[in-house]
Amino acid sequence: MSSQDHPVSSFQNKIKSSWPYTLAVAIIGFISLWVRTLPSDSVFLSDGSVKFATNDAWYHMRTLFVLLENYPHRMFFNPMTNYPNGSYIHFGPLFDQMMAITSLILGMGHPSSQLVYTVGAYFPAVLGALAVIPVYYIGKYLGGHKTGILAAILIAFAPGQFLTRSLIGFTDHHVAESLFSTFFMMFFMLALISAKEKKLHFEDVFNKKFNVLKEPFIYSVMAGIMYSAYQLCWPGGSLFLLIVLVYAIFQYILDNFRNESSDYLGFTGIVTCLVSTILILPFVHPDMGFSLYYYSWFHVITSLGTMAGFAALSLIEREFKRKQMTAYYYPLLILGAGILGLICIKVLSPSLYSLIINAPSTVFGIQQGGPSTIGEATSIFYSSGVFTLSKAFSNFTTTGFLASILGMLILAANLFRRPKPQEFLLLVWSFFILLAIYGQNRFAYYYSINVSILSAYLGGLLLEKVKWGELDQKFKSTVKSPADIPEALKFFKVQQILAVLLIAVFLIYPVYAYAMLYAVGSNEPNEPWMEACTWLRSNTPDPGMDYNATYEAPINGELFNYPDTAYGVMSWWDYGHYIETIGHRMPNANPFQAGIGGRRASINETNQPGAATFFTAPSEKEASAILEAIDPRSDKAGSRYIMSDARMATEIFGAMPAWTLDTDGYYQAYWTGSQYQNIPSTRYFNSMEAKLHIFDGNGLKQYRMVHETEAYQTDEAGYKQVYNYFYGGKLSEVDTGYVKIFEYVKGANITGTASPNETVNINTTILTNQGRTFGYSQSTTADSQGRYEFTVPYSTDGPSTGETKFDTAPSGPYVVSYGDTTKEVKVSEEAVLKGEEVKV
Repeated sequence: MSSQDHPVSSFQNKIKSSWPYTLAVAIIGFISLWVRTLPSDSVFLSDGSVKFATNDAWYHMRTLFVLLENYPHRMFFNPMTNYPNGSYIHFGPLFDQMMAITSLILGMGHPSSQLVYTVGAYFPAVLGALAVIPVYYIGKYLGGHKTGILAAILIAFAPGQFLTRSLIGFTDHHVAESLFSTFFMMFFMLALISAKEKKLHFEDVFNKKFNVLKEPFIYSVMAGIMYSAYQLCWPGGSLFLLIVLVYAIFQYILDNFRNESSDYLGFTGIVTCLVSTILILPFVHPDMGFSLYYYSWFHVITSLGTMAGFAALSLIEREFKRKQMTAYYYPLLILGAGILGLICIKVLSPSLYSLIINAPSTVFGIQQGGPSTIGEATSIFYSSGVFTLSKAFSNFTTTGFLASILGMLILAANLFRRPKPQEFLLLVWSFFILLAIYGQNRFAYYYSINVSILSAYLGGLLLEKVKWGELDQKFKSTVKSPADIPEALKFFKVQQILAVLLIAVFLIYPVYAYAMLYAVGSNEPNEPWMEACTWLRSNTPDPGMDYNATYEAPINGELFNYPDTAYGVMSWWDYGHYIETIGHRMPNANPFQAGIGGRRASINETNQPGAATFFTAPSEKEASAILEAIDPRSDKAGSRYIMSDARMATEIFGAMPAWTLDTDGYYQAYWTGSQYQNIPSTRYFNSMEAKLHIFDGNGLKQYRMVHETEAYQTDEAGYKQVYNYFYGGKLSEVDTGYVKIFEYVKGANITGTASPNETVNINTTILTNQGRTFGYSQSTTADSQGRYEFTVPYSTDGPSTGETKFDTAPSGPYVVSYGDTTKEVKVSEEAVLKGEEVKV
C-alpha cells in the first residue's frame, strides 16, 4: 500500500485540503455571533437587571428557574397561569435543559441568578451562530465548497425573523427549532448520499457488509438524533417527518421509473425513524392521548408510521421489480395503499385520523377569526386581506426571496435529467416551508435556511459558469498556508471577479444591510409593564402558591385544587406571561391562547367566559357575570385584578371582538373631507375596556383603580377627542397612565333617604399615584319611599393589612347631593371588601 492510499495519509490530506474552508466557516460563525449580540446594551441594563425580548422568552426563563430549583424535574403542568384551570406546558424540554446544564456547569453546580440570566440571554445568539455549520455542509454537498461558504455567509446575516429570533435576549425555542431541523436535514441528506454512492442494498444488512453500512448507518442515526432534538424543542416537529415522507414517495417513484434501487432510501428512512421513536418515547405523556401540541402518542405513531411507510415503499418496489410490473402502476399502488391506511386509522382511532387530516390546514392554511389576530400566525403573503410580497421581501430581502423561487424552479427542471437525491430533497423541503409561510409567517425563521441555501445554489451555478472549479484546484495546489494566499490571487480571471461582484452586490450585501437594521433590541416589555407587574408583586396579597415548585397535573379531567387565597388577574392574553413571571401572579389568559374565551367555530356557539368576552362586555353587570363564571367551583370571582394598557384600549382592541366572532359596530367610517377614517363608535365606548381605560372606571360600582403607571403618548387622547366631539363628552383630552390596574371588589352599599323620586348624586375626586386627579360619580333616583342606594368601590380610609396596598384613592370623602342637600360620607376598606352597608 502506498502512502497515498494509506487511510491515515488520506485523512491527513483531507484535513490539509479542507482547512481553509473550516477556518472560513469558523470566522463566519464568530461574525454571526457578533451580529447577534449587538443589542446587548438593551438586554443588560445599567441597574444590573436583564430584559428579555418577548413574553415567551420571559416564560422560558420561568421554566428554567423552576427546572434548576427542582433539577432534573421539569415543570409540565403550571397552575400559576390560565387561572383557575392551569396550563399544560407545550414547550419542548430540550431548550430549557440545554440552558440548565450550561448554567450548572458554569456555576459549578450552584449557578447564581445573574449567571442563569446571562446564559439565557446569550443562548439564542450562540445557537443562531451555530446554524452556519449545517447550512455550510448542505451547500457543500449541493455545489461544492464555494456553495457551502456562500450559504454560510448568507445565513450568518439572514435578516427577518431568523435573525430577530436568534438575537441576544430572544430566549425562545424557535432558533433551536431552526438549528436542529437543519442538522436533521443535513444528516439525512448525508445518509442518502453515502448510501447511494455505496450502492447499499438491504441484503448488505443480512450479509453484515459493515464497510457498506457503517457510514450510512452513522449518518442515519445522527439524523434520528437531530430529529428527536428538534421535536423535543417543539412538539410540532412532525412537520419535517411529513416533508421527508413526501420526498421519499416521489423519490421512490422516480427511482422506479428509472429502474434504480431505492434500498438506500429505505435503509436511511427506517433507521432514522427507529432512532427518533426510541428517543421520543420517554417524553410521551400517555394521558394526553393523541395531541399535536403536547408530547403524546401522536409523536410516537408519526415516527412509527413514517418508518412503516419507508418499509412499505421498499417492499412494494421490490415486488414490482420481482414481478416486472409496469412502472406506471407503482404510484397508483402507493396511492391506494395510502388511502387504505387512512381508512384503517379512521376505523381504529377516529381522533388520530381527525388530527392527521386537520394538521396540514393548521400549518399551511390561513387562520380565521380570533387566531387571525395573532401576529406570527398570519400569512406572510397577505396584509388586511390583500396579497403582498412586502413582508416576504423584508424577511429575506427582495433578491434573496426571488433567488429562492428561481432556485426551486431550476431544481424542478432538474427532475427531467436525473437529479441527485440531495437536490430533490432540497426542492421538496423548500416547497413545504414556502407553503408553511403562506399559512403562518412565523415559519419565516425556517425559510431563511432555505433561502440561504437556494441563493447559494444559484451563486454556485454562476461560479461554475465562469469555471470556478479550475480556480479552486489552483488554490488547493498553491495555498499550503495562509502566507500563500496573496500569491494565489493572481489566478483570478475577469469573469470570475465579475461573478463574485454580482454575488456580493445582489446576494450578500442586501442580507448584511437588512441584518444591521434588524439587529436591534426589543422594547418589550416596556417600562410601564415592568413597573406595573413589579408593583403587582409587591402590593397585592400573596395568592398562596409556591412559585418555583413543580405541580402534578390533575387527573381524570378534574380541575386543579387551588388554595382559598388564590385569585386571577385579568388582562389581554399578550401580557399573561409578564403578569406571571414578573408579577408572580396568576393571569387568567396567556400567550398560549388559553383563557381568551369567546367563540372558535360558529356565530351560534356560546361565548365562553374569558378575556375577550370580559373586555367586550357592553355593561358592568355582564362583565362581572363573566368574572364570576370563570371559576364555577367557587363563590368568588375568577379574577380579582384587571390590568389594561393603552394598546388594549386603542391599537389592539379590534382583536378582542375577533375572538368572539362579533366584530360589527365597534368602529364606524367618518368622512374627514379627503378620505374615510374609522373612528370608535358608541358600541366601543360602551365596552368594558373603554369604561376602564378611557373613562378610568368612572361610575363603575365594583371596579376601582388601585395603581397607574406613567403616561405615554398613545392614541388615547385621540379616542377621547372623538368621544367629546361626537358624543358630547367632557373628558380631558390627554394621555393618562399607560398601564392601569383595577381591583374587582364587592363594593360598599351607601344607603339613605331623600324626597321620593328625587335624583341623587354621589361624587368624589380620585387622586392617583401619578398625582393625576379624575372625578368619580354616580347618579340614581330615590324610590317612592325616598330610599336610595349606591354601590361604590373606593374606600376613603387607607389600605387594610394583608389586602391591596393601593396608592390610588379618593382625596376626600364621598359627597352625596340631592336638591339643596349635600352630605359627606366616609367609607371603610372593610365595607368595600365585604359589601357592607354604610348609612348616610
